[in-house]
Amino acid sequence: MHEHKSFFIGGEWVAPAGTGVIDVVSPHTEEVIGRVPDGSEADIDAAVAAARRAFDEGPWPRMTPAERAEIVGRLSAIYAANVEPMAQLVTAEMGSPALFSMFAQAAIPQMVLQYYVDLAATYTWEDERQGMQGPVSVVREPVGVVAAIVPWNVPQFTLMLKLAPALIAGCTIVAKPSPETPLDTYLLAEWIKEAGIPDGVVNIVPAGREVGAHLVAHPDVDKVSFTGSTGAGRSIAAVCGQQLKRVTLELGGKSAAIILEDADLASTIEGFKLASLMNNGQACAAQTRILAPRSRYDEVADALAAMVGGLAVGDPADFGTEVGPLVAQRQQERVEGYIRIGQDEGAKVLVGGLDRPQDRGWYVAPTVFGGVTNDMRIAREEIFGPVLALLAYDDEEEAIRIANDSDYGLGGSVWTADEEHGVAVARRIRTGSCGVNLYSIDPATPFGGYKSSGLGRELGPEGLDAYLELKSIPRPAPKV
Repeated sequence: MHEHKSFFIGGEWVAPAGTGVIDVVSPHTEEVIGRVPDGSEADIDAAVAAARRAFDEGPWPRMTPAERAEIVGRLSAIYAANVEPMAQLVTAEMGSPALFSMFAQAAIPQMVLQYYVDLAATYTWEDERQGMQGPVSVVREPVGVVAAIVPWNVPQFTLMLKLAPALIAGCTIVAKPSPETPLDTYLLAEWIKEAGIPDGVVNIVPAGREVGAHLVAHPDVDKVSFTGSTGAGRSIAAVCGQQLKRVTLELGGKSAAIILEDADLASTIEGFKLASLMNNGQACAAQTRILAPRSRYDEVADALAAMVGGLAVGDPADFGTEVGPLVAQRQQERVEGYIRIGQDEGAKVLVGGLDRPQDRGWYVAPTVFGGVTNDMRIAREEIFGPVLALLAYDDEEEAIRIANDSDYGLGGSVWTADEEHGVAVARRIRTGSCGVNLYSIDPATPFGGYKSSGLGRELGPEGLDAYLELKSIPRPAPKV
């Protein structure tokens, strides 16, 4: 049992203002595996006050980027030495398969942290320009106090997309983890303390949505960075717009994988294990609309159904498991509801369906629907589970049209024997990223979405830009 009775505020473990408790329940056993206090508005107020003091009065924003990078580098080294326990903790909390957790739930967050440590040395923090009337210094300064609100599906990854660049920029942070996955942030807080990051620079308060709304609207928060549902993102954007508060939103997706006529089917289908079914299908960028040429549709359907039907479903702590449980019973019910919707809409279950693969735990059978058209709800709405929709197209132009016919624009992919042509097709897909013969998120490049998939970008130098304000300092032209 992982039990915690305080919050990480101002560099100390602080008793909660209220008596609420969050039980962390294993999605595999349905048993309580952890317990933490449930943050209240008063706890958020204390955390924001600590972050405000650390920004307004503390040393962190006034250090040089190199000085900050040296301290954050110590955190990165501690993290690198503890990838395994972090991965195990996230698997226990939310059911991510162990092998995926080692890579995406722990190793990649550490890589993101180290990327920003290294970027600090080469980033242009200040430049001199010759203006129309004289010399101008353009300087980049930290935006201030940041509210970082993260989801349960990849809790460390989404937190690090915010925490790492914000720290290097000189910001201070109040992080609100999801109630489903608060335990990993307690481990991170211990490492932050050990690394010597000054008190109040990072503050962590697990809480629910209503308390999160209080954090978003707090007058002493200068920027909000949120990863989560499009509906919640719209509400946050409205509040930030009213307050003219800086905001980054990484929201939902319904990404399309276009299989071109010349694609090698064996390697393509193998690639979908990660691209389409990563993290039990609980990934905003998962390629859940599979677009196949009509001439190869039956071949693709058979191969896709065979692959999905052969996936190892079970205990997420087992390194042989390929699909684990969904995070909560409500998520299980939601995904099963979409399977019923697909059947009612006339799509055909090629494999999977409503027979649960385990008697205990919040499992859903990995499912493939055939005969899907792009007007069906299972092709338009984010299901967030191991459910794939297979659609047919007649020619490449129709494939591009179907891929772009979505409210979302987060990810996508093109699968082909001609990589150069694949890149040409990818350029026509209206999404923030589109892979060729894979789908991946690279820490050195911007990640985010078009349309209802969000605002702004995370990762890459652009991810650091989001935590900085630009200031111009003009001076008189030299006298001749």
